[in-house]
Amino acid sequence: MDSGVGTILRQARNRRKVELSEVEAATRIRLRYLRAIEDEEWDVLPGGFYTRGFIRTYAAFLGLDGERLADDYRGSVERWHRAPAEQAQAGSGGAPRRRSGVPLAALVVVAVVAVAVIAIVAIPSGGDGDEGGGGEVDAPAPAKTGKATAGKAEPSSSPAPQSGVSVELAANAEVWVCMLNGGGRALVDGLILEAGGEEGPFHSGSFTVSFGNGEVTMLIDGREAEIPETSSPIGYAINSSGKLTELDEAERPTCA
Repeated sequence: MDSGVGTILRQARNRRKVELSEVEAATRIRLRYLRAIEDEEWDVLPGGFYTRGFIRTYAAFLGLDGERLADDYRGSVERWHRAPAEQAQAGSGGAPRRRSGVPLAALVVVAVVAVAVIAIVAIPSGGDGDEGGGGEVDAPAPAKTGKATAGKAEPSSSPAPQSGVSVELAANAEVWVCMLNGGGRALVDGLILEAGGEEGPFHSGSFTVSFGNGEVTMLIDGREAEIPETSSPIGYAINSSGKLTELDEAERPTCA
């Protein structure tokens, strides 16, 4: 699959004359993952949220637009997964239909005949006498009212926008996590996430969260939060506008 993401990152790194080992030390992304990103060997990477986080971090280190490159990666992976199914459909379904299907001209003729039959059946139902015809002409009015009612109902069928803030987590290495929503309910109940583990997205008016260390990527409304590289426990409060406030040890949730 040729998404161009890996090529862009490799060229930017080479222009800056930076070795992959330097990138690994600065971003804490393993060397084999950095190589896989540059070579676009996506099956080597954990995938999904985790890989997009790697791309954003690597791109930011090089001064590139990490969000755009992460979106390019996502679109390329979706096309990559669709391609085998589309090829299989073209190989198994296309040829037999051309060999044994009804010619297009014949289908057109059938369609024209069907329309003519419908027109013939419809004319007598609305044209038996002036008074009868007048009554039938008024009949479509309820259908128009029904369509209008259906049209008004459409907006209510769409999902209402969720209020508050959205939070997603991905473990860069093994990390203990406790996360509570604004009502104090445990969303991540003191779990140890392995490297590549993901939780969320969660939606709430606010959150409190504790991490056993800084080996975690946290997205707040799609934007990566700044979490220090630390081996010590750390905790945060997140308000409804997405603002991140570090908590003292006594204020951090424990999920005990």
